[in-house]
Amino acid sequence: MAASDTERAQQQIDEIEALSSIYGDDWCVVDEDEKIYCIKISDCLDQPKWTLCLQVILPPGYPTAEPPIYQLNAPWLRGQDYTELANSLEEIYVQNLGESILYLWVEKIREVLVEKAQSSDPEPDIRKTTEEVDEDDGDDFLLDYQPIQENQIKMLNCMTSENQEDEELPPIHHGNPITDRRSTFQAHLAPVVTTRQVKRVLEKLYENKKIASATHNIYAYRIYCEDKQTFLQDCEDDGETAAGGRLLHLMQILNVHNVLVVVSRWYGGILLGPDRFKHINNCARNVLVE
Repeated sequence: MAASDTERAQQQIDEIEALSSIYGDDWCVVDEDEKIYCIKISDCLDQPKWTLCLQVILPPGYPTAEPPIYQLNAPWLRGQDYTELANSLEEIYVQNLGESILYLWVEKIREVLVEKAQSSDPEPDIRKTTEEVDEDDGDDFLLDYQPIQENQIKMLNCMTSENQEDEELPPIHHGNPITDRRSTFQAHLAPVVTTRQVKRVLEKLYENKKIASATHNIYAYRIYCEDKQTFLQDCEDDGETAAGGRLLHLMQILNVHNVLVVVSRWYGGILLGPDRFKHINNCARNVLVE
């Protein structure tokens, strides 16, 4: 007899609870209502060389009637590597029809990463790429989950003044999220008067597991230096090409200063094209107006 919707829903709940306890901090709920989850998988815990993020959406028919919708996010995952891994996951699904398979998927991916670590493959070049390349790029769906947040913070370290005393963490305001075709955008804002405060706010935001697991954390800040009568400003695309520059441009048009705006985007598997920039700017505008 086919499983009822209630039974399927219960199977999903049981599986999610189990995975959450098995994978701890590497398991992240992106959107509870849409059933979107993210699992960070590495070849080892201590000093991982190879890391990949498996993002899954559980449709109502899973596990008995539909497979999970999934996406493999890693900067090094291209062409042959992607195809082979995707084929392995399809195979596991076919061999275990009707069963809960996420644990099998995660462990299969880990096995592949361990093999890569043990082989002579050079370590991945961790540079973020945008997951949406406008128009003709065939690799649209390849996202890079590997955070470059540490690099951003290191860069800010270089820019902060010699005075390394801890400045007070400014208050952080979180805007209302915007969701479109399973992608979610949310802006965060903090008043800042030094680059050290920018660094402190970014560190604080990245302590939040959900924000840290966002596909992109785009930011821009503008600080007015009274003594020099100039603006200290900078931006970061975090893999969403040109988004940081557009965000900074919006702040210039609105003539705001002494503020940092961060826009987190969780990609939901459907390409939005130029609409994504509209949502990033709308999120930012709303949080600035508030």
